[in-house]
Amino acid sequence: MNTEELLLKTAFCCMACDGEIAPKEVALLKKLAKEEKLFGDLKIAKIVNSFVDRLNEQGYFFVDAYLKELSNAQMSEEEQLAIIKTALVTIKADDKVEYAEISFFKQVREKLSVSDDVILAAFPDEPEMEDYLLPDIIDKTAGLWSTSFSAIELNEL
Repeated sequence: MNTEELLLKTAFCCMACDGEIAPKEVALLKKLAKEEKLFGDLKIAKIVNSFVDRLNEQGYFFVDAYLKELSNAQMSEEEQLAIIKTALVTIKADDKVEYAEISFFKQVREKLSVSDDVILAAFPDEPEMEDYLLPDIIDKTAGLWSTSFSAIELNEL
């Protein structure tokens, strides 16, 4: 899986991890695709809806496979920071940060080799980043990923 696909899957998993895919999260996904070209030339509408189907069918196993892909990916420090940034902006997109999202962020961070010091230096305007980097205190899979989602309308992306 290339970096653009990992970024897209990161955004999708962060959208879904609280059990709801909010309209503001979908709007952010469109912005990241169209304006920032974060996902390159990927056909994100088709890919994201395949993620929806797979998440609905596989639940946590879909997410677990993503986390394994993330830990096995050969990424530069810059690419790893892009994963972190994508996770952060997606989590914050709906203007409410839930514990499930922070917990998922921590799981993503665990799979990356970039140091905490580098992350903190890269995101100096994120006051909660130090908390996000602390180990989680609950079972990572407790109650997560048991929600079913509908297709996501992305219009021609």
